[in-house]
Amino acid sequence: MITAIVLIKTSVDRIPEIAESIAALDSVSEVYSVTGTYDLVAMVRVAQHDDLADVIPGRISKIPGVEGTDTHVAFRTYSQHDLEAAFAIGLDA
Repeated sequence: MITAIVLIKTSVDRIPEIAESIAALDSVSEVYSVTGTYDLVAMVRVAQHDDLADVIPGRISKIPGVEGTDTHVAFRTYSQHDLEAAFAIGLDA
């Protein structure tokens, strides 16, 4: 699994609608509204590097109101979140 962190600049008056459109895309697991230089951060998870081209320039960048993206591909995960979720499948708390 390849994870990309996509920083997104948008039309400020349309952030909620744009965030919802991005979140609805396959391969997008989360979208955050953030402070700073960028307006949104999207977590994209795909099987192959080539799939990133389909998702980021192919779909995210074409959503009306998206003004630009800056993509960072993750090399390694240090969070326990994904591991805990994987091992908790089918278990009731």
